[in-house]
Amino acid sequence: MKAIAQDRYGSPDVLELRDIARPEIDDDGILVRVRAATINAYDWHLMRGEPFPARIGSGWRRPQSRVLGLDSSGRVEAVGRNVTVFRPGDEVIGHRSGSLAEYVQGSADHFVSKPTNVTFEQAAAVPVAGLTALQGLRDKGGLQPGQTVLINGASGGVGTIAVQIAKLFGAHVTGVCSTRNVEQVRSLGADRVIDYTEEDFLRSGAPYDLVFDIAGSRPLWACRRALAPAGKLVVVGGPSGRWVKPIPRMALAGALSRFGFATMLPFLAKHSHPDLVILRDLLEAGKIVPIIDRIYPLSETAAAVRYVEAGHARAKVVITI
Repeated sequence: MKAIAQDRYGSPDVLELRDIARPEIDDDGILVRVRAATINAYDWHLMRGEPFPARIGSGWRRPQSRVLGLDSSGRVEAVGRNVTVFRPGDEVIGHRSGSLAEYVQGSADHFVSKPTNVTFEQAAAVPVAGLTALQGLRDKGGLQPGQTVLINGASGGVGTIAVQIAKLFGAHVTGVCSTRNVEQVRSLGADRVIDYTEEDFLRSGAPYDLVFDIAGSRPLWACRRALAPAGKLVVVGGPSGRWVKPIPRMALAGALSRFGFATMLPFLAKHSHPDLVILRDLLEAGKIVPIIDRIYPLSETAAAVRYVEAGHARAKVVITI
């Protein structure tokens, strides 16, 4: 099968379109022929092997996983004999590593059925961004109806879905983005949109019950100024770096919270089949709408990664296979 593979860490130049063996499945597995996948920040961090401490789990000198990708949508090609929830031909959405390829395999738990009213490209844009937004707001942030939430990085892949989910929770939502994205964020339902190039979002408006910080563009001590007395800061992202960034930002958030400076909560999303089902249902009902910036063919994945890595993407960048 064709796949985007790498044998060493580095820039997008290490990514190559190759013929590799099609993955095999066991009795509990399913094989999906991928129609669309997406590029996430996780992918280019893994591609570069940065920050370096992350290589403890991914391979110190060279990547253990040769094929990138976490999001996918496609059709079931084959199922193991113990699998009863899917059958060949079913259209599915997946959250499984190795999706930048013609085929991806996993257990049935890694996939949910794809709604018929969305495209493969739209479906593939949901898993990573949706799980991050849903779990970050609901579980880590404890968002409640009527609360005020500020989403820093509201025009990105996670941010565009976070705005929509926060509105579904009944929150008053303020989105922070650049000038060119103001109307897009407003169209997603944000009650207020702050253009960070013209206004300091940390000094604008009343204190917030929840600051959902995806961009990581301001120091933690400064973000604290935007919190209400019982407010929470959920730290999703942070600045890039070869050695430890954004690890210190995440660790510092946890330490400051424990010492009572404020409720600062580092957050990483995790795989959850029940949450994938929730996102699928919201997608089918039209309650969340994935925003797609650009679509690239599999052969141009390196160019897509460069675009995302440079910070130019507005919401999601999709790869079609």
